Amino acid sequence: MNIMLFHSTYGLGPAVRAAADRLRAAGHEVWTPDLFEGRTFGTAEEGMAFKEEVGKDELLRRAVLAAAPYSERGLVYAGFSLGASVAQTLALGDGKARGLLLLHGTSDLAPNTSVDDLPVQLHVAEPDPFETDDWLSAWYLQMRRAGADVEVYRYAGAGHLYTDPGLPDYDEEAAEATWRVALGFLQSL
Repeated sequence: MNIMLFHSTYGLGPAVRAAADRLRAAGHEVWTPDLFEGRTFGTAEEGMAFKEEVGKDELLRRAVLAAAPYSERGLVYAGFSLGASVAQTLALGDGKARGLLLLHGTSDLAPNTSVDDLPVQLHVAEPDPFETDDWLSAWYLQMRRAGADVEVYRYAGAGHLYTDPGLPDYDEEAAEATWRVALGFLQSL
């Protein structure tokens, strides 16, 4: 599978590179675009401030430019938190997308969004301050109405970015469970 993997607000750091290596070891081709152009951050707040400075439109432009050379191959879009939001936006706009793997995040859907049975898998903490129960329920219904085939996995007691071993949110058990399920999902596409 060809996977376009987007980083979180911390930037393209060791956790994203390790995730890409894990996916490559499972036989996938993986690209990890650096939407922050080399900048990484020690806190989510610093990353969010940088994201606001750059602007959502510019980050999406960078993501589209990174994915464009490979989109004809039929990409699986994937991402962590902010990167999941970016991945969702690109996957829903790419008629050749093969799947969408969301780790720790989702995004708004345009009212006219329509896909043809796009396989979508979401992994989030429970509870997650950024992905509340009400939000996730509404998101799930909107994705289903848009035509996506959605699976949601929740991890009780895990922190928001629980797959990143470099953060206090890290939860090894939840992270390993996520990767087992996610790798199975990718194999099924």
